[in-house]
Amino acid sequence: MSYHDPHRETAEDPGLRHGGQILADQLAILGAKKVFCVPGESYLGLLDGLYEHAGQIDVITCRHEGGAANMADAYGKLTGQPGICAVTRGPGATNASNGIHTAFQDSTPMIVLVGQVARSMMDREAFQELDYRRVFGQMAKWVAQIDDISRIPEYVSRAWHTALSGRPGPVVLALPEDVLSEFARVQDVRPAQIGKSAPTNGAMEQVQQMLVRAKAPLLVLGGPDWNSEAADMAAQVATHLNLPVATSFRCQDYIDNGHPNYGGVIGIAPLAGLRRKIREEVDLLITIGSRFGEMTTQGYSLIDSPTPQMQFVHVHPGPEELGHVYAPDLAIPASPLEFLTQCLALPESGSWSADWVTGFRKDYDAFLQPTQVPGELNMGEVIRHFSDRLPQDTIYTNGAGNYSVWLHRFHAHRAYRTQLAPTSGSMGYAVPAAIAAKSLHPDRTVVSVAGDGCFLMTAQELATAKQHGLAIIYLVVNNGMYGTIRMHQERNHPGRVIATKLENPDFVAYANSFGIPGEVVTQTKGIAAALDRARASAEGYLIELQVDPEALTPTQSLSAARKQGEAEVAA
Repeated sequence: MSYHDPHRETAEDPGLRHGGQILADQLAILGAKKVFCVPGESYLGLLDGLYEHAGQIDVITCRHEGGAANMADAYGKLTGQPGICAVTRGPGATNASNGIHTAFQDSTPMIVLVGQVARSMMDREAFQELDYRRVFGQMAKWVAQIDDISRIPEYVSRAWHTALSGRPGPVVLALPEDVLSEFARVQDVRPAQIGKSAPTNGAMEQVQQMLVRAKAPLLVLGGPDWNSEAADMAAQVATHLNLPVATSFRCQDYIDNGHPNYGGVIGIAPLAGLRRKIREEVDLLITIGSRFGEMTTQGYSLIDSPTPQMQFVHVHPGPEELGHVYAPDLAIPASPLEFLTQCLALPESGSWSADWVTGFRKDYDAFLQPTQVPGELNMGEVIRHFSDRLPQDTIYTNGAGNYSVWLHRFHAHRAYRTQLAPTSGSMGYAVPAAIAAKSLHPDRTVVSVAGDGCFLMTAQELATAKQHGLAIIYLVVNNGMYGTIRMHQERNHPGRVIATKLENPDFVAYANSFGIPGEVVTQTKGIAAALDRARASAEGYLIELQVDPEALTPTQSLSAARKQGEAEVAA
């Protein structure tokens, strides 16, 4: 069998390119800087095309498609541009579904390129064949398959615009391998131009009138389409209009948490005072970007649906989200930056008392103080130590689990995009997100915070970090169980423990096997020296934090959760 060299054909006709080269060229023109991938034979043409852009597009080889997709999600969050993920067909694609779902619920721009069987093989259940339009239809903004090489630029351009427009999100493109190996002459795309919606003059006049009438307003920040300029402007608006500010679930870094008007995050286990004020006292709620999903609204109980108990102004870049759950008094389809810019032009107004604003801050400052918990290692104290010692632009990543409550409660974010966490509650996010963050910002400190169960979901990506020279600080919070599930188990079925106990490896030895040093910390007093050693390591560093299983949350022990469940059963 003779070897077919595609580069010989293109050398003979410079205008002729194979499909993989065309695709890679379009990504370069549109501004792709990184591709996170697990290589596969189904998209060899694309890999060959990316070879030509080695100086422009950094290809990061991952150890699992779930890790690659979550890295692409983190890249999209950090940059505001589509995170690019390339995976092979069948198992590779389904492995990546974790990150695709995260990107959809988080409204993160992402493009997932999936290898596909050749067109002549389709509809025969060929090797690893799937119809990706059916597989990903509910978890992506758009799913398509490129069956015509001449339309590759069109599809890639549409994917880029779709991922970024309105409510951003993931796009999936299936790539039949014969399309990637065919040759054609095509016209390249032009750089993308993404339109941004802005509020009308009439809408801003209504906002002003509502502010004049308000006695207890609240500004809530969250959702997609933000950047550092919008975050800075949100702080200016809070000062200009003297509004108290809260953030939605896992969007705590959308305003400097040191701002005197900041009152905390609305999410899992929020401040009791903040929750009470929203439920009972707020008479004007202005929400910029957040969909007000289940976690932010405490299971849709914090705000009455479909008619909120207060005047409700909903600002969102995706018009389809306005009125989706809550019927607003004023719906404004606009990007956060455009709305905030016009807010600065509003006159200073409002008849609410100074105590209304300062009360939020007073409650938040008290909430930051670590609580007393069982055991010799207090996670609240650990997080406060990291906050006090590390630079303000340190990026913290986490996945899902009770351990994340300690980070969310006791760390005050001082800069935009220093928090990377999935609103979808996806385990295994911390390590891949930290890798994406460190690859983008090699000079910044990046801390991955994961529970023992969460960490092992994607711990193989330590190999990716090592291969690419990314020195990350890993915190593994080890309590020997799936703590969140155990908590709910005790509250709902007290004493009937099953399936939540974990047998863990030696996490430090595991890190050592990748050439990453580390240590175990069992007492709060040991964290200072451990952090010093972590910061000094050029290879990254893993700190296993062994915590008492009784230290379930900052406010409830495991035994107390069981007693709560027993009381409810008895009642």
